[in-house]
Amino acid sequence: TRLAALRDLVLADPVCNANKHPGKQLVFGVGPPDADLFFCGEAPGAEEETAGEPFVGPAGQLLTKIIEATGLKRSQVYIANIMKWRPDTGQAYGNRPPTAEEMAYCLPYLRAQLEIIQPKVIVALGNTAIDGLLGVNPQRAMASIRGKRQDFNGTPLIPTFHPSYLLRMGGTSGTSPVAKSAKRAVWEAMLSAMERISLPISDRQRSYFL
Repeated sequence: TRLAALRDLVLADPVCNANKHPGKQLVFGVGPPDADLFFCGEAPGAEEETAGEPFVGPAGQLLTKIIEATGLKRSQVYIANIMKWRPDTGQAYGNRPPTAEEMAYCLPYLRAQLEIIQPKVIVALGNTAIDGLLGVNPQRAMASIRGKRQDFNGTPLIPTFHPSYLLRMGGTSGTSPVAKSAKRAVWEAMLSAMERISLPISDRQRSYFL
């Protein structure tokens, strides 16, 4: 009930509605209110603002595969973004990271989602999600914190690459050393998340992308 009320509040927010593209939708989040695992991304893209659901484009399809590799279904986790609208690029195509001001406006809604759901672990996908949840820190590098437990208001937070980064590296079929390293880094973050929620891990799962 609380999550539904929060969703209604977001969808009626005048600032959010003023910033969404004409004919498109705000993107609140999807998943069960008692989810143990919470994925946080950056902002909706073109596919997401059309569907009104986060992570439905190519990056979302890859995220779904990653979730399923853990033994869970997409419907068993909660997925949301820092932003509730797609940041305007001034063009009919392309995406851009949200500004600090845009994130500051939407963050209370994300924090409210987390307060209601109370997941056992948060997986932050990409630098923007990490900055939004942990605060901007120019000294913080993805290379130094990826896969390593952080803390968000008492909830374990695991930072890792955004699925779109993996797509730029060739997706799951990428064979370059950088691509292999990125895939393994994301998977190690997932193994850490699985351990946090007491999900069984097989030897085969532990060896993915080695």
